[in-house]
Amino acid sequence: MGNSERADQSNRQSPGGVPASAMANAIRALSMDAVQQANSGHPGMPMGMAEIAVALWSRHLKHNPANPAWADRDRFVLSNGHGSMLLYSLLHLTGYALPIDELRNFRQLHSRTPGHPEVGVTPGVETTTGPLGQGLANAVGMALSEKILADRFNRDGFAVVDHFTWVFAGDGCLMEGISHEACSLAGTLRLSKLVVLYDDNGISIDGQVRHWFSDDTARRFQAYGWHVIPDVDGHDVEALDAAIAMARDWGSNGRDGVFAPTLIQCRTHIGKGSPNRVDSAKAHGEPLGKDEIAATRAAIGWPYGPFEVPADIYAAWDAREAGAAREETWQKLFEAYAAEHPAEAAEFERRMRGELPASFDDALEAALAEALARGETIATRKASQNALNHFGPAIPDLVGGSADLTGSNLTDFKGAGALRADASFANARHINFGVREFGMSGLLNGMALHGGFIPYGGTFLTFSDYARNALRMAALMKQRVIYVYTHDSIGLGEDGPTHQAVEQASSLRLIPNMDLWRPCDPVESVVAWAEAISRRDGPSSLLFSRQAVPFVTRSERQVDAIHRGGYVLRDAEEAAAVIIATGSEVGLALAARELLAADGIAVRIVSMPSTTVFDRQETAWKSVVLPEGLPRVAVEAGVSDFWWKYRCDAVVGIDAFGESAPAGALFQHFGITAENVADTVREVLRRRAG
Repeated sequence: MGNSERADQSNRQSPGGVPASAMANAIRALSMDAVQQANSGHPGMPMGMAEIAVALWSRHLKHNPANPAWADRDRFVLSNGHGSMLLYSLLHLTGYALPIDELRNFRQLHSRTPGHPEVGVTPGVETTTGPLGQGLANAVGMALSEKILADRFNRDGFAVVDHFTWVFAGDGCLMEGISHEACSLAGTLRLSKLVVLYDDNGISIDGQVRHWFSDDTARRFQAYGWHVIPDVDGHDVEALDAAIAMARDWGSNGRDGVFAPTLIQCRTHIGKGSPNRVDSAKAHGEPLGKDEIAATRAAIGWPYGPFEVPADIYAAWDAREAGAAREETWQKLFEAYAAEHPAEAAEFERRMRGELPASFDDALEAALAEALARGETIATRKASQNALNHFGPAIPDLVGGSADLTGSNLTDFKGAGALRADASFANARHINFGVREFGMSGLLNGMALHGGFIPYGGTFLTFSDYARNALRMAALMKQRVIYVYTHDSIGLGEDGPTHQAVEQASSLRLIPNMDLWRPCDPVESVVAWAEAISRRDGPSSLLFSRQAVPFVTRSERQVDAIHRGGYVLRDAEEAAAVIIATGSEVGLALAARELLAADGIAVRIVSMPSTTVFDRQETAWKSVVLPEGLPRVAVEAGVSDFWWKYRCDAVVGIDAFGESAPAGALFQHFGITAENVADTVREVLRRRAG
């Protein structure tokens, strides 16, 4: 939508002359009714932000309720997701496929109106929010995506990528540290089409926030390099309309030549309309109660019954006709664009569909051929970069970086241009996220949600703890995000236990729908990347070593089996036991096999680069790899508890924090050695024989 079209939309009166106050009160009524019906929820925020919603959704937001997946729609993120009934009311009123019965079913099993918004459950919901601040970080990722795609695909006269990302956020979002990480980077990158409407109501669950949150938020965001529109009356629709229009103009045209995100500080009253709950913590997270709802109806002049909205108010909110017209206008623009720039149009559509380019298969074949031909003994983090040198140039949607550890994580690849605010983003493929692990992960999630990208980001494995909840959210949302974690064990060495991952690998495996790969050599590293890139229904964590690991020879059939997550790497006709190993410990298992062979003990070696993928295999495959009756010994340089699920007879692991010393000394100290693995197998066999 161009500026003139947006201006016309801003000045348009609602159908039938319905006042904005009535439109806002529809939100208040639906929200308090649904929370009351569920006897659970948060009515205060929807009631307090109702006028803000009217100003944005009825006058500015570019969307089409009939097609929530329209590529050039504005993105709307409810970062303060506890106020979900605000969003559900808006989606229902504007004409999305969310009937009134779903609002009556708020917070009930299998309803399309869960307690907090969930992408993929409710049409029109862009991201799953609730953990405060993460929606804001997702929105930064969405705005970054819009900027990269616009610079890459737009041509003179063809602004086929031209949309805003709008965020509703509250005090809780801005208290969370992730808001600092994400908003600082957004300011640095000058993401001008990001607009945050801050619900400044001064109340949280514990009461008046002035006792624990006294920041000057406006000056804080100015320090980030944002534009700030302060002290807007959050209940004056015309004042809000003007502020939003100003932010939108700055987003498209700059403010005195400066492009930056915008924060609109909206002064509001939580629970507005409720005579006895307004401006109170009770309005935040409790149903109002029948008596207070009746009093509220009288106070706001809403004489209608529960879940009842008059036809004229429905008509005032209905965005279907206008939305369809806006998408049709865009579609005609895109068709003209495709006629003049067919290759770019086809590439844009492919990326927005989330399909891999035809060049992916060739890149995979070349990366595997190179790894097999070189047969190098190198760190798997270097093997990861070697794989990226093939996948990166072949897959334009593969964009990522590192949390200030590029030289250690090796997350850049040949030809990956660095993203810089003072240059076009068109060919930028590598992002310096700074020391912001949580913010980086939230941004990556937002990029995946936006579409057009396969995002990845790296740090040391131990620092995945900083980002843990963003990883969980990616898994919950089933988003294709790749988290690259290097320095994955005590093999990190001298930096000591603060940086040595011990429990993290096992912990990440516990996240439902998170695939974790810990490859043992360059070949498994290529397959790990390929599986993560091609997976469309969830995130992957790729764990790589700091230290060099030996190259492992394989048959073609074994290479093909890697994608199953676990496979027989070395076998014996009369195997007495199975050693299960992963990552850098596969080399130790192979060495232990030779020691045991010298004693006449034959063992099978199973490499299990991905327990999560192996666990999804059919029973027949798992039974072939881990046959019944053979004793099992697992080895991993991490906590041992996880491995008992495979009914092991023993686990060689580390159930303590590391130490500061060279890696070789640490492996000896903690018994992560071929000799100890062999001795453990001997002891297991003795116990079985005795």
